[in-house]
Order: sequence, then C-alpha cells, then structure tokens
Amino acid sequence: MRSFGKAYVPRFALALFVFLPLCASAQHKAGDIAVERHAVHDEKAQSVEYEIGTLYVPENRHKPDSRLIGVGFARIKGPASTRPGTPPVFWLPGGPGLTVLGAFSDTDASSKARLRSWLTFGQVGDLVVIEQRGYTTRGDMLTIASKPLPDDRPGSIRDEVASMRADAKAAIAAYPDKDLSGYDIGEFAGDIDDLRRALGYEKISLFGGSFGSQWALAVMRLHPGIVSRAVISSVEPLNNGYDMPSHVYASLQRIAYDADRAPSLAPYLPKGGLMAAVKALHERFAGGPVTVTFKEDNGTSRRIVLGPQDLQQALLSHTQESAEWPAFILSLYHRHYEAWAREVASDRKPEPRILIGPLADSSLGVSAEREHLLRTDPALDMLGAWNFEGNIASAADWPTVDMGDEVRKPVVTDIPVVFIHGDWDTSTPMENTLGLLPYFPKGHAILVHRGSHDGAFYQLRNEPAAKQAVYGFLATGETSGLPLEVTLPVPDFEVPSFAPPTSASVPPARSS
Repeated sequence: MRSFGKAYVPRFALALFVFLPLCASAQHKAGDIAVERHAVHDEKAQSVEYEIGTLYVPENRHKPDSRLIGVGFARIKGPASTRPGTPPVFWLPGGPGLTVLGAFSDTDASSKARLRSWLTFGQVGDLVVIEQRGYTTRGDMLTIASKPLPDDRPGSIRDEVASMRADAKAAIAAYPDKDLSGYDIGEFAGDIDDLRRALGYEKISLFGGSFGSQWALAVMRLHPGIVSRAVISSVEPLNNGYDMPSHVYASLQRIAYDADRAPSLAPYLPKGGLMAAVKALHERFAGGPVTVTFKEDNGTSRRIVLGPQDLQQALLSHTQESAEWPAFILSLYHRHYEAWAREVASDRKPEPRILIGPLADSSLGVSAEREHLLRTDPALDMLGAWNFEGNIASAADWPTVDMGDEVRKPVVTDIPVVFIHGDWDTSTPMENTLGLLPYFPKGHAILVHRGSHDGAFYQLRNEPAAKQAVYGFLATGETSGLPLEVTLPVPDFEVPSFAPPTSASVPPARSS
C-alpha cells in the first residue's frame, strides 16, 4: 500500500520576503486562509514567487459545532504567458502521512527534488500543493507511540491485529479534545473543495500518486463537478486500499523474470530461478522458525526469532527499489539472515504511528465481495493477510465511520484521467489501473514496464516526450501525444554481499 518518492536533484537557493504572520484558528471561520508570500530561486537563478499558508476547515463537517483545524498549502502561480483559463493543478501527496511543504525551506535532496518538480508545472499554469489534515506542518500532527513487539517469538498477524486495536484505543485516549471521526476520506476530499473556493478557482485538475491517487479519486467521486481532469499514478482505487495478494505476487514474478536473466545473479540462483527460491523459503519456514543472533550498532548482541509470517512480510521487502529485491531474496535463500533480522528487529521497536492512515483506511474499508476475494486469493498462503487483516479486524475500534459501497465502488465518469502505472509495483499493483479503466471512458493508461511504486514523472524519467504530453494534457485535455506503454531499461541488479556458493541449487547447512 502506498507512498513513494525519488527524483532528479537540482540546486536551489532560498530567499524570503513579505512575511505575513498567521493568526490563531480562533480568529478565523471555516474556509478562511492565512497566507505568507515568499520567493525561491530556481536552478537558472530566476526568482519564483510563491504563497504558503493555512486553510481553516471544520474537523468534522457533519457536526455544526466542530472545531476548526489548520491544513497547510502552497501555491506557485504560473507565468502570465500560460494558457488563459487553464485550471490549476492541485498536487496531492501520498502516504497518508507525508508532509511536503518543507520542500520550500529544507536542504535535503528529496526536498530539493520535489521543489524542482513543482516549478516545472509553471508551463501548465498555477500549481497548488495541499498537505493532509491531521498530519500537516501548519496544523495537527496526530501520532501515538506504538508498543514494542517481542523478540522471543515469531511475528504474527494475530499480534498485528492486537497492536492495531490497542493503537485505536490509545489514539482516542491521547486526543480527548479532538474529533478523530473527522478524518475520513470524505473530509480529505472536502478540504480540496474548500481550498479551491478559498483561492477563487471554479474548476481544478488533480495530480497525485499512491494515496494521492486515492485522494484524487475521492474528490472525483464526491465532487465531480469541480474536476476538469486528472493525472494519477501508482493507482489505489477507493475499494482497493488492501492489495490482492495474487496481483502483488504477479509483480514479484515480473521482477524475477529479468533477475533470472542477469549474469551477475546467475551464480546465486537455484534451478528454477528466483521464484523457485521464494517457494523454497516458504517450504523451509513452514517447518519452523529460526533464531538469529546479530550485532546492534552499539556492538551488543541481540537474538530474534523469525517465523513463516515474518517471511511473508519479508517477500515484499526491498521492492520499492526493485534492483535490490533479488539479492535480498537470494541472501535469505542461502541462509544469510543477519541483515533481515536487523530490519525486523528495528520494525519491532516502538515507533510513532501516524493516525490518519488507519483512520482513513477504516473509513473506506472494503466491499464484502472484495473481502471475499482477498480471503480466498490463491497467493494468500505465500504473502499472508498482513495487508488487510489488521485493518479489517480493528475497523470498528477506530472512530471514523465506514463510508459504504456507494462511495468505494467505482462509477462511470466522463472526467478525463491519465493513469500511469508500473508493472513492478508491489504497493499498488498494476491490476488496480486495469480494473478501474473501464469506468473512465475518457481515460488513458500508460503502462510502464519495470516501473515501481514511483511518482508519475519519475516513472517517465526516460521519456521526455511523454512527460511533455502529460503537461499538455493538464493544460488542454489533449491525449493524442500520450503513449500506451513505456519500457524502462533493465536495472543493474544488486548482487548478494557474499561470494557465490559452489552450487547455487543447494543452500548451505542451517545456521542460527
């Protein structure tokens, strides 16, 4: 499920001017905005003005006495030369729980890359970036500390369910002054509509990936009259918050096809290739857990028990950077468990849980038909129910109300949408787009072979003409220049950190 980010990194210098202080929400009414005006210098040393501010909205629009909360946003106005009447592009971040406005001030590589990308939208028109209610630098950051999980027994979905149910109760107790029922996907969509009105736009275009795509789909479903068109990538339909195991497994198979043909990996591959290694690992751990001892960064020893359900989670580790996944799997196949154990140990430590994720997920839930497919999927034995069991089992514990099939099931719409999806995406499988496309008669899909869970323009990184065609679509709605397929080059697959065994088909003796 969700989230991504990687792009070209430019150089920027930051300059500030005309500071307008923000007022407390008590001095505002719903729909008000407070704005500061600043400027940045782009990579050509040209000054680009922008606005950054706070939108004040009801925490729960269904309650007349709801308190106001702040949601951060920014706007970069397009130059006067852009096409008159072009709807602004609203850029929706992924996550949920991704703050992005630091791109204007932070100096890390990802922030610089994000800002450079935003500045390129000037060829379309105005760009508006909005953060997410409940996790915004200009409002609340709703988190709790999850409890640690034990090292002396394997990880389990049962423990995950108990943890999510405990987190829901802890969240309610931690925020008695906040209405956590107001963080459903409908309220996220309402924030877009409110910001549109506050900025004086009649219609808007949407641009988002991963959760940003789901957010965009919610806007199109609940406020269709305000959307001119949309570009969404790594698509997560409203009824597909929980991935179908067989679709995820198919993405792994597509990665394995190229990995099996990489000369650098050949000495490590068993007979049958990478998916045979996956099957062998599944059979090995079905026979019982292993205990792995490793050194912490401070030099102390730590022992951790890893079992078959830990392996189910591990099969999806390192797939964001697909070039790393085969080496990770082959390391496990050859019983080099230390790096994996270190990662699991880190995951079992207490860490903040961003609340808007489970709050939004429980508000959308899943239709009964899709839940049946999830629970009877043929790849469930390999990947487990990690993707959905905790969310479904704890849904009633979270305060947000299920929005029902009338919201989550797709309906036919005439909004023009460009879908961009990679076939190596294991977080939101490509089948999401293929299943949704029939409901968009004015839709156009670009399938990216070897594309992972990345943003639209990063997936098109080797296709400048396609990127320009996407900008053209946002400006005019024209789709004639858009490709149907894009093929990325075979990556340089990472190689395991140990020497190849004498016989790759027979892993060394069991160790712990």
